[in-house]
Amino acid sequence: MKKLVLAALAASLSLATVFAASAQETGKVGIVAKIGGIPWFNAMEAGILERGKELGIDAFMVGPTSADPALQVRAIEDLIAQGVKVIGVVPNDATVLEPVLTKAQEQGIIVITHESPDQKGADWNFELASATGFGEAHAELLGKRAGGKGKYAVFVGSLTVPLHNAWADAAIAYLEENYPDMEVVGDRYGVAENVDQSRSTALDLLSAHPDLVGFLGFGSQGPIGAGRAVEERRKIGEVFVYGPLSPGQGRSLIKSDAISGGVMWNPKQAGEVFVTLADKLMKGEEIKAGDEIEGLSVVTPEGNNLIVDQLVEINKDTVDELADMGL
Repeated sequence: MKKLVLAALAASLSLATVFAASAQETGKVGIVAKIGGIPWFNAMEAGILERGKELGIDAFMVGPTSADPALQVRAIEDLIAQGVKVIGVVPNDATVLEPVLTKAQEQGIIVITHESPDQKGADWNFELASATGFGEAHAELLGKRAGGKGKYAVFVGSLTVPLHNAWADAAIAYLEENYPDMEVVGDRYGVAENVDQSRSTALDLLSAHPDLVGFLGFGSQGPIGAGRAVEERRKIGEVFVYGPLSPGQGRSLIKSDAISGGVMWNPKQAGEVFVTLADKLMKGEEIKAGDEIEGLSVVTPEGNNLIVDQLVEINKDTVDELADMGL
């Protein structure tokens, strides 16, 4: 009897060790969006929750009420206090977040970023589109539709978001080289994460530049706001709006041609990749060239960046299908 009790106790302790190890491997994963409540990040949250459920990981998203970097810092501080094992973030200001992300790393927390290449304080950053390819794809769409002539304006989510500005740099350089008769007006405008600011800025620019032929909106609310301004000013067919956006949010504007289109990656897929990478890293798996990672395909790390091109065009022919996917 004594032997049986000891054997049962040993088995119980063994199972407890296994469960403890399992719990340690699958700690909490908290992911901070740029801003909560907009379609792009709603889709990302759906990907986070679904992939977390598939992998048995407690993964969740925190959505600040505005695109204020200070709110992201506060959210990350809160996640550190909660003792999460992985923090993911889509930075509004890469520089502002450096100290708090470094603090997280110093406390043994894995940090993953998205839309922030070479982010300091991150273990890994991933992109579903290369900066150059993404910017040039939008530039070509605008240049071709505008007939290679005229003035255009560029919106970005913020002047401190490196990736948005890298897209803008690539687009402007492409148009200068391939469509030399096109001219960018003013400097880029950091309004593309706010639909009302994008709309009012676009209205002001349309008034100041009656010969304006287009907008490039790098940030999911930029094309929506610019499209609404084009519609209000009855400039459909004269002013062309391109940029990444939520197909569900922009469907009617695309169908009316107030927004001419754009290219995007799937934000739901980005949410899934956050959790997939978190799972691998929590298990201590190494990420190396030639690895095939679900959601990213085969990767070739560049520093701490995992960059692939998985672009989807948004236009009248594709918008319904994309919107029906919940994007």
